Amino acid sequence: MSVSLWVWAATIAGLAIIVAIDIWHARRPHHVGFKEATTWSVIYIALAILFGIGVMIFGGTEPGTEFFAGWLIEKSLSVDNLFVFAVILGTFGVPDKHQQKVLLIGILGALVMRAIFIAVGAAAIQRFAVTFVVFGAFLIYTAIKLVRSHGEQPDVGNSRAVKMLRRFIPVTDDYPDSSALTVKRDGKRLATPLLVVVVTILSVDLVFALDSIPAVFGVTESAYIVFTANAFALLGLRALYFLLIGLLDRLVHLHFGLAFVLAFIGVKLILHYAHTVWPSVPDIPTALSLAVVILTLAVTTFTSLRATRKASREVTADHG
Repeated sequence: MSVSLWVWAATIAGLAIIVAIDIWHARRPHHVGFKEATTWSVIYIALAILFGIGVMIFGGTEPGTEFFAGWLIEKSLSVDNLFVFAVILGTFGVPDKHQQKVLLIGILGALVMRAIFIAVGAAAIQRFAVTFVVFGAFLIYTAIKLVRSHGEQPDVGNSRAVKMLRRFIPVTDDYPDSSALTVKRDGKRLATPLLVVVVTILSVDLVFALDSIPAVFGVTESAYIVFTANAFALLGLRALYFLLIGLLDRLVHLHFGLAFVLAFIGVKLILHYAHTVWPSVPDIPTALSLAVVILTLAVTTFTSLRATRKASREVTADHG
């Protein structure tokens, strides 16, 4: 899919407006309730769907399908990332009213980092076709690691990024009322715990980007589609966190589904490279990839909710 410079400029400008609205909305510290989270989640999902339809109308069915497949992959990976965000916010005891600002800064930082990774990845793919094999092998490794490491609690409080921050600037013990990342006391500039949390989330975002970018390149080679799929998935992540926070513990099989999706995309990338060398090797179409992602997410969500409901009934029966 060939994208002109003015389309890139218009897209970035549109996303900048959305980000500005999000920043304006999060300017005042407050608790995000279910109704607010639902409203913003619906808005972001609607925007992504409208954008995908626009890609189909002006770019063609194939690019539109690639966008929806990439967006769903990023959205599903983002849900898994929310588990880690919940651990970070819980570990540092971030008050409810400050959580959305921390998440917003982390998401914007993730968007910038992923834009850099996308540019590098697109250049590598154009220059070295074997990059598909590297990405594919990495995704398969990530899938295996995801299953093996599930349930392990990350030691976020002692991460290298946090230790480095504390080495350069003292940190206060209390959270500010104004969501400030730094405060001035007795003539000295001090970091608040919010800055420590933001640095922690940004460091985690860097690791997440290493997983997600190769996954999206598995369904499209268009840097434009990869970037917009990431952007629309990330921009709705803050609202999605507050919407699903009570549901996260019930998605007990999600990691199996995500591992399968990553492994499937990894195999798809390797087969794609093999197809360019040996045309007789089958090349998995994007439409099939989209169907696999949707079916996998639907099945793992259903089995997760069924398993937790069964466990809940057993606990109730034991107590009864």
